[in-house]
Amino acid sequence: MRTAPRSHLKRARKELTDALKEELHEKLFPEGAEETAEGITLSQFQEAFAYWERRVVRDLILEGKRLDGRSPQDLRPVSCQVGVLPRVHGSAIFTRGETQSLATVTLGTTRDTQRVDTPVEDFEKRFMLDYNFPPFSVGEVRPIRGPGRREIGHGALAERSLESVIPPAEKFPYTIRTISDILESNGSSSMATVCSATLSLMDAGVPLEQPVAGISIGLVKEEDRYVLLTDIMGDEDHFGDMDFKVAGTGIGITGIQLDLKIDGIDEQIIRETLEQARVARRQLLRSMLKVIPRPRKEISEHAPRLIQMRIDPAKIALLIGPGGKTVRSIQDETNTQIDIQEDGTVTIASTKGSNGAELALARIEAITEDIKVGRVYKGRVSAIKDFGVFVEIAPGKDGLCHISELSDGFVKSVSDICKLGDEIEVKVIAVDEQNRVKLSRRAVLADRARKR
Repeated sequence: MRTAPRSHLKRARKELTDALKEELHEKLFPEGAEETAEGITLSQFQEAFAYWERRVVRDLILEGKRLDGRSPQDLRPVSCQVGVLPRVHGSAIFTRGETQSLATVTLGTTRDTQRVDTPVEDFEKRFMLDYNFPPFSVGEVRPIRGPGRREIGHGALAERSLESVIPPAEKFPYTIRTISDILESNGSSSMATVCSATLSLMDAGVPLEQPVAGISIGLVKEEDRYVLLTDIMGDEDHFGDMDFKVAGTGIGITGIQLDLKIDGIDEQIIRETLEQARVARRQLLRSMLKVIPRPRKEISEHAPRLIQMRIDPAKIALLIGPGGKTVRSIQDETNTQIDIQEDGTVTIASTKGSNGAELALARIEAITEDIKVGRVYKGRVSAIKDFGVFVEIAPGKDGLCHISELSDGFVKSVSDICKLGDEIEVKVIAVDEQNRVKLSRRAVLADRARKR
């Protein structure tokens, strides 16, 4: 990466400008004088210096000379990193010039959605993006309190720019929380947030429809002369006339925000701006995709594992049980979290390395689905008779396993094989016209023997 000359850095430029201002101040106001021999006050001097600083910067830009030596269409040097924090579910650092954003992603369950109450309607958000702008990012020391209007607005713009590429809940049922912390700022930190958030989401294994990048285009306009500036710095934003933020994929735009300091811009400027932004956006995407070309196939080992299924809504009460007894017992026994929606969508969450989700899924299927011939169930012996045992294969659903079906050999007594309360695996071999279920443990043993 090419290193910018010292005078091209934000702090160095400020130091040189301040030194010039101080030199003029000492020359015009010697020994603490309050005005010059010509009657110019200190306040007038400061206003004049600010005017000529703005005038010089704008004139240089109109001549094609930017403060850091770039041409109007050039990006600042870009670097990207992913997986920089080991414990979060996804992370990335995106740096463009002297603007740097650290983005982190946390994946949660359906219980972690944000509930939003509005005068019009209430709804839930499963994708959230927050933007933080700590004072150290611009070399300041001040108290850190709640987010201000600027931070909320930048976060909303970045969230809106990525929202359209977030996979639907049917494909990726997680709640997604993304946070961008600006580590250094010299212009367009909101668009850096879009880039870092995209990288961190891909690092987290979120299957985005398309990667998104963002860029800001500036403008300096004097009468009929104007210059559009790609990737504006803080000073160019301050002395310029426009900050046109454009975010999107390689094939389309997902977010736009326009800040103007002049009365307006015509269609030609808008067309040129969007084209210049498209070129820069694709260049950014190429840099980003070199680091992580596609979302990771597996989510972080620290993220919850989710399984979704649908049941007949009429059987929701059966799954919940009296006072929630049934669903709570499944959660406790399998160490999972189970969420049930009114439409019959059931989401099961468990930690990595645990087969609790699969066990819970089998239990739920056994409760809510009709008994199927040929299926193996893990049930509890609920009654013992001389001729066999009754096995509860689902709450309220029993079947008979005849003594001849308990083992592949001769069974003299049922108690030789099992006792009351034992858990055994049985296979459904028949369901008669009266909905009586016939079970076989012998068939399960035979299936295991064949697999060996």
